[in-house]
Amino acid sequence: MSDGQAQWSAVDDYITDLLVGPDPALDAALEANARAGLPAIDVSPAQGKLLHLLARSIDARQILEIGTLGGYSTIWLARALPADGRLITLEYSPVHAQVAASNIARAGLDKIVEIRQGRALDTLPRVADDIDEPFDLVFIDADKPSNADYFKWALRLTRPRGVIIVDNVVRGGRVLEADSDDAAVQGTRRFNEVLAAETRVSATEIQTVGSKGHDGFALAVVLEA
Repeated sequence: MSDGQAQWSAVDDYITDLLVGPDPALDAALEANARAGLPAIDVSPAQGKLLHLLARSIDARQILEIGTLGGYSTIWLARALPADGRLITLEYSPVHAQVAASNIARAGLDKIVEIRQGRALDTLPRVADDIDEPFDLVFIDADKPSNADYFKWALRLTRPRGVIIVDNVVRGGRVLEADSDDAAVQGTRRFNEVLAAETRVSATEIQTVGSKGHDGFALAVVLEA
C-alpha cells in the first residue's frame, strides 16, 4: 500500500468513526458478503451515508438502484425512505441477489426493498411498465460498459428535480486514457460524453479518495420539463 493510500484509508477511518459509527446490520452485511466470496467493491461507510443523506435531502419516496451486489448501498438508501416508500434494485448475479436478500431482511427492510434479478437492460423496460410514478433518485453502480445505457433509462424514469448518481467515474484517473483497452474505462468515457451532451440535466463529477482508492461519482439533477 502506498503512503498516499494509507493516509486516504486512515482519514476514511477517522471520518467513519466520527460521523458514521458502528452499525450491526451494515457490518453483518459486509461480513456475509465476504463469506459468500463477493468482491469487496461496496461503497465505503462514508459514501453510503452520503447516498442516504442525498436521498433524505430530496424527501425520496421511490428509489431505483442498478447494481445490488450484496445490498450494502441498498440498505443505506432504503433507510432514507418512509415506511411506505419503495426501492427497486436490479442485480444480474443470482448469487449476489440471494446474499443481498438475506442482508436486507436482516436489516428489516425487506418490505420496502424489491430485488429484481436478471440483466438490467432486460429488466428496466419491465420496471418502466410497473411503476405508477417516476423515481426520486437513481443510483447506478453496475457494469461500467453499460453506464451510458443505464443513464438513459434513469433519465427516462426520474422525475424533474430528481437525482441520478453514477459511481466509479474516475477509475483511478484512467478515465483520461482515450486509447485504453479496458472496457470499463471506455464505458465510463462513453457515459461521460452522453452526460456532457444531455441538456435535460445539470451535472457534475467529483473525484474521491479514501479506503476505496482514487475514484469519483457523477451527480445529475433532472431539470424541469
